[in-house]
Amino acid sequence: MIGFWATLSLNIPDFTRFAKSQKQQIKGQILGLPTTMAVFSGMGIIITSASEIIYGKAICDPVQIISKFSNPLAILIGFFGVIVASLSVNIAANTVSPAYDFSNLLPKYISFKSGGLITGIIGILIMPWRLLADPSGYIYNWLGTYSGVLGPIAGIMICDYWICRRTKLNLRDLYTEEGEYFYSKGFNIKAIIALIAGVLFALIGKIVPMLSVLSDYAWFVGLFVSGILYFLLMYNPSIQFYKTEISRHSNE
Repeated sequence: MIGFWATLSLNIPDFTRFAKSQKQQIKGQILGLPTTMAVFSGMGIIITSASEIIYGKAICDPVQIISKFSNPLAILIGFFGVIVASLSVNIAANTVSPAYDFSNLLPKYISFKSGGLITGIIGILIMPWRLLADPSGYIYNWLGTYSGVLGPIAGIMICDYWICRRTKLNLRDLYTEEGEYFYSKGFNIKAIIALIAGVLFALIGKIVPMLSVLSDYAWFVGLFVSGILYFLLMYNPSIQFYKTEISRHSNE
């Protein structure tokens, strides 16, 4: 479930960028993401468990469960819910962020709308229905591996923003090649090292069976390994320079 929701967690800036204040985006995230994640995850577990008792087989696909209903009204309501959920999830979680990404690559030629259309076309071409055909493979292979990559990214972002920079960013330097965030030709080599290390630790259990416990908790393993390593690599006197520069620009 964490692997499933991790994407939206990392893409949340695409939504909070429109918040009018820090208080608004905090309130929106607290009410929006953790509550729905807990409720939907719990409902999924409860309904799947109930299907094993009622039908003798654990069914995790809501479409298959609804198809077993005999009441036409219940079937209509159920499938209406599936359609609404599919549209809302794909628009909010899977379209907004890549649409912005494509638009930012070539803003002169690709608008947000065009980016959304490109995302939809790519979404069809990768044939996700084949991935969902095998629930076990989707959950343990795809989502498990996917979360092993997203965890390290989250660990680095959290460490950099909350620990290294204490939530203070040099706004001017974010948009200049001569600023502190340009690093080495635009790449933070230390962050890349931390990312690779986190992914290796998180997914090594899929190659080495005796270390499978690491891949079972891939998101957590990757988050802590990358976050801690990034902090150790970035912990140097230059951090103090960041704080000094941030303070100076804030005063200006």
